[in-house]
Amino acid sequence: MSVIKVNNTDKLEFDRALEELRGYFAMLSEGKGRPLTYSLMTYGCQLNEADSEKLAGMLSEMGLEKSSQSGELAPADVVVMNTCSVRENADKHLFGNLGVYKSFCKSGETSVIAVCGCMMKVPENVEKIRKSYPYVNLIFDPQQIHRFPILLLEALKKRKRSVSISGDDYIAEDSYFPIERERRFRALVPIMYGCNNFCTYCIVPYARGRERSRSFGEIMKELETLASQGYREVMLLGQNVNSYGKGNDDGKTFADILDEASKITEFSRIRFMSSHPKDLSDRVIDLMGERPNIEKHLHLALQSGSDEVLKRMNRPYTAEGYMKIADNFRAKVKGGSLTTDIIVGFPGETEEDFVKTLEICERAAFDACFTFQYSIRPGTKAATFPDQIPADVVTERFGRLTDLTNSLTEASCNRLVGQTKEILIEGISKAGGGVYSGRTITNHLVNFTIPDEIKNKEGFCEDALEGRLCDVNIQYSRPYSVDGVMERFTDGK
Repeated sequence: MSVIKVNNTDKLEFDRALEELRGYFAMLSEGKGRPLTYSLMTYGCQLNEADSEKLAGMLSEMGLEKSSQSGELAPADVVVMNTCSVRENADKHLFGNLGVYKSFCKSGETSVIAVCGCMMKVPENVEKIRKSYPYVNLIFDPQQIHRFPILLLEALKKRKRSVSISGDDYIAEDSYFPIERERRFRALVPIMYGCNNFCTYCIVPYARGRERSRSFGEIMKELETLASQGYREVMLLGQNVNSYGKGNDDGKTFADILDEASKITEFSRIRFMSSHPKDLSDRVIDLMGERPNIEKHLHLALQSGSDEVLKRMNRPYTAEGYMKIADNFRAKVKGGSLTTDIIVGFPGETEEDFVKTLEICERAAFDACFTFQYSIRPGTKAATFPDQIPADVVTERFGRLTDLTNSLTEASCNRLVGQTKEILIEGISKAGGGVYSGRTITNHLVNFTIPDEIKNKEGFCEDALEGRLCDVNIQYSRPYSVDGVMERFTDGK
């Protein structure tokens, strides 16, 4: 498998395909007497969300409008499903949704269906679509996203299904794509793709390919552009951001990106994920403690507190090694939050192994834990391991773990009560009823109300709140969030 840089010739073909599709869809739109629409469904991680922002940009450049119909499975002329192979039951979700769209295709409400994302790197999934879902027009993998217009045009011209699953890894700079960002204040910025770690439970290295890093200069150019466009928060993304730069010639590391990004004063928050304990440098932690606009939140996957289980997972650190990093973070990033991922019921996990996981969770005092019951992923090494844990044992252990981790999260939220915290406003809360939401620099979710004396001031505009900074007095704690009342805007606007 090789890494191929996308060049200007590829871009010319990309642009020509976009232009031809624009004309094709315009002709169909005229025939139907209405604008054609698209629906884009995204499953999985934030890298998938970033890919979907590119897909949305391409679909818009084709002259399609985003469907205004509500609901995940609303009909549209063009439907794109961007899949995930990591989340449990992802295959059931995808195939169930494809079944629903059969009726939309028959009625003519949907003309084109494309399926992409990590699930398409599993041959069994591609074969199932081939055999059982003949109305799917296009199948492609994450490495082929830069060829989406080319592949779609080919499928439409030939009037038959196109399948493009690459054996190579590509890297196309984000400037290559039209991007339609989901949020007005936050920009997702992938800095690298792929993974070289080959954890035995994980399909990502097979789905996303080998590690490959974007150009340092292109990343900084994109960040400067985002700052000039008014984005207040950026999320730097990669399967393992701390391994950024390996294989590049300039010697730049992830710490260099953080260092330079934090000097862009327009950014109120610089966030990043995901991190691997084996690659997290002291310099990154130092920068998190020193720079006011780098988020004081570290998501660092533990997965297990047992050294034996970590070995079988191919996680090259020990529980004590993990705790050294956690203690260093707590010491240098005052008041920072530490969150993690944990898998329960990995093959061969004993009760003693599991108890060690509980013990390290208490020692680390995680602010939040994302807990998962192990499930077999076809194509991974762990799928062939003996000593698979019985489902009832996994469920019982999972219950004990979530009881503990929920109490740790609740304690973390309780510690904020009575304090005033600066938050970045994300918009109207899902709770509705005049409640807004945002996050602290430690990534705690805050729901808050705005007093009438602030709302009645000249210049207040509810539609312009996203991305603004304000102080909120925290008055009440919930299990996973806190409630408060705004005291003032802090961004000088």
